Amino acid sequence: QVQLVESGGGLVQAGDSLRLSCVASGRTFSSFYMGWFRQAPGKEREFVAAVSWGGGATYYADSVKGRFTISRDNAKTTMYLQMNSLKPEDTAVYYCAAASTVGGATKSYVYDYWGQGTQVTVSS
Repeated sequence: QVQLVESGGGLVQAGDSLRLSCVASGRTFSSFYMGWFRQAPGKEREFVAAVSWGGGATYYADSVKGRFTISRDNAKTTMYLQMNSLKPEDTAVYYCAAASTVGGATKSYVYDYWGQGTQVTVSS
């Protein structure tokens, strides 16, 4: 088992930045592939970014590429999502997730554990 707790969400204006954090506890953090997903009202949950066990490989949705940066600190059992140049369409609840095995880092079904989510609202 692993428990995930997100933080760092909030209300910002378009063009601002936010950094989300996801703190993990339980099983060894470095054994999990980690990802960020988001869900806007009335929409399905969508992939945002993922990072490999040691942080050497990262993946991004086209909609956030060049604006968001995912990273992890295994010593602190924490994953981050630095979000720059935020747009109103980035408004959503952001979830962190952990996968024991990797069979498609962009697919929500490969992730075994999920946090409770943190709200990000970007006003125009």
